[in-house]
Amino acid sequence: MKIAVLKESAPGETRVAATPETVKKIVGLGHTVTVEAGAGRRASFPDDQFKAAGAEISADGGIGGADLVVKVRRPTDAEIGKIKAGAGFASLLEPYGDKAVIDKLASAKIDAVAMEFIPRISRAQSMDALSSQANLAGYRSVIEAAELYGRAFPMMMTAAGTVAAAKAFVMGVGVAGLQAIATARRLGAVVTATDVRPATKEQVASLGAKFVAVEDEEFKQAETTAGYAKPMSAEYQAKQAALVTEHIAKQDIVITTALIPGRAAPVLVTEAQAKSMRPGSVIIDLAVAQGGNCPLSKPDELVEVGGVKIMGFTNLPARLPSDASALYAKNLLALLPLLTDKDSKAFAPAWDDEIAKGAMLSKAGALVPALLQERCMNDVEFAKRYYEAWNKRDLDAICALYADDIEFSSPYIAALGFSPDGVIHGKDLLRLYFEALERAPQQLTFTPEVLLVGARPHVDLSQSSR
Repeated sequence: MKIAVLKESAPGETRVAATPETVKKIVGLGHTVTVEAGAGRRASFPDDQFKAAGAEISADGGIGGADLVVKVRRPTDAEIGKIKAGAGFASLLEPYGDKAVIDKLASAKIDAVAMEFIPRISRAQSMDALSSQANLAGYRSVIEAAELYGRAFPMMMTAAGTVAAAKAFVMGVGVAGLQAIATARRLGAVVTATDVRPATKEQVASLGAKFVAVEDEEFKQAETTAGYAKPMSAEYQAKQAALVTEHIAKQDIVITTALIPGRAAPVLVTEAQAKSMRPGSVIIDLAVAQGGNCPLSKPDELVEVGGVKIMGFTNLPARLPSDASALYAKNLLALLPLLTDKDSKAFAPAWDDEIAKGAMLSKAGALVPALLQERCMNDVEFAKRYYEAWNKRDLDAICALYADDIEFSSPYIAALGFSPDGVIHGKDLLRLYFEALERAPQQLTFTPEVLLVGARPHVDLSQSSR
């Protein structure tokens, strides 16, 4: 297989989709790699290092003859026009931000792989680009906060007096949030954190931080027997909001990390809460690209309100280009066997594999959701039983059409608090999702077609929104 590594053209993007280390391993697998000249320069990977690893260097990356084209960000129209029909394209495609790009890839008969749609299951951890990049974003958010903050992070006792430790509050305990907690602790700050999932309290404590929540009887019973969160009452939500408001006013650093693909970022820090912080305090908003967790934040622009510095970053991993590129390149390397025929080494996605199936957005000119209807179109009796069960919301009948273990994956699942990793299992949790659909149909597009994926289905519900 011929693989083309293109130079990033998005403003401020410093990463590259391959490194000399991964190129050497890919060549060792029997593939050829062509790197666009200068693709790795901003990540400190010069062309001569790629050549030494076995890659060819060309002005266009060999895009026209490539069987698989890889980037960090979505392709340009010009790049799509150069990729041959039947080839593959893999990157962080950001389909929610620009759905037209996906349509163009499909129209050009290019098989599109969205790295952000890699299912969050244990077997796919080495391919999970969202997690690898979020981890670095969490680290860098604290470094940026330390640079903006006009005081020291650790407590210092000197002959001239004592410097108090900074107080840092991390809102959202996902991958980025956990790394932000760990980094702030390493720098000597007194760290607190909050999350809608009670299970995260133990994770926060394991890093030496304090969990902030109204821990009443409702909170203690806020998990199902399967370990997922239950919806909280309006009364509890009001008490939690009051506690957070009081807590934020005492903090020096607030880092917000709540980002849900395809949806506007939830507001975690209100304008009033931001203004309640003392002058010199810092708010770092990691969700500003989708509206921000603070309404005062602006993309890649420092805003000062009453002496409080508010900074929203749209691409923190790009501020660590060498490490971010290395991790992303390894994500692609781990995925490569699922895009390759074992014998011929040709580009051939494993359509029967749940990981490849979850990440592919288009195949042979069609958007992948259309593929989910194939079983119904080819099996009339199956289709009849399936749609009857769906219309009746008969979960037993739906599950009977498959093996006992049904698995669903979606960023919405984590956002709704059902599961921290975005994956749910079994009939009981499917019922929870049906209930959420009834409560918020305008936010959750969920059709019966998203389940039509075979004997042991893995379904990426986020794709149904397309």
